[in-house]
Amino acid sequence: MYYVFLFLIAASLLVVVGTLFMGMYAMFRGGEYGRANSNKFMRYRVWTQAVAVGIITVGLLYMKAHPGG
Repeated sequence: MYYVFLFLIAASLLVVVGTLFMGMYAMFRGGEYGRANSNKFMRYRVWTQAVAVGIITVGLLYMKAHPGG
């Protein structure tokens, strides 16, 4: 179960970084694409970041309750 949480934590952090870069790309591209998508991608980033914090919290609580793997 320990490795499942490590995988979920790593995957959730990659999703957060991916949405962050998509939002930054939309902002730097500008124009109609930027107006239509930059705010949307940043809202997605906030939600994915909240999910990542939840996964990290649950993972740390599990690892504290079951030391040694």
